[in-house]
Amino acid sequence: MDVNSQTLCLVMEYAEKGDVLQKIEANFKRHNTFPEYELWSTMIQCLCGLKALHDLNVMHRDIKCANILISARGECKLADFNVSKVVNHKEGFLHTQTGTPYYASPEVWKDRPYDFKSDIWSLGCVLYEMAALRPPFKANDMAGLYKKVVSAQYPPISSRYSLEFKELISLMLQPNPNLRPTTDQLLNLPVMRDRMQ
Repeated sequence: MDVNSQTLCLVMEYAEKGDVLQKIEANFKRHNTFPEYELWSTMIQCLCGLKALHDLNVMHRDIKCANILISARGECKLADFNVSKVVNHKEGFLHTQTGTPYYASPEVWKDRPYDFKSDIWSLGCVLYEMAALRPPFKANDMAGLYKKVVSAQYPPISSRYSLEFKELISLMLQPNPNLRPTTDQLLNLPVMRDRMQ
């Protein structure tokens, strides 16, 4: 690249299998469901990616199905860091509302300070959507969506999926951020360690 050039070039990996949203839409059209192993694989890979970010004090702030890319080998990669933010240790919490409404945490909806656990909520929404082929919170207007998100009212996940998977989703979609686990806590759960083997 010419040093004097005003052009910025980004070189990125090619995601041959598109993104999670495209897979959900394809499954919905074909009346297919994701096999449970694929949900666990996505969860573990995304949690490892989030852990790497959070360990560097970076919040993604826009985890959603369209922002998780899939390679030919089925590797999941977090993408679109447009609204990501480095969290200053002194701040600890962020205040700026950002992200996509369907995946925004209750604390963001309430315009309260939020931290890394807001990313955990968003990932929980993604995994729920993969299992149900629809977002966990849907409404006809923003006021209705607000009520559903802050109360964490979502339809139960199908009985085709294990109790362990459903329990993890309920932990991630815990409306009280103080009770919501961190990436480290989730990755250290015995059920997660077993599946990571």
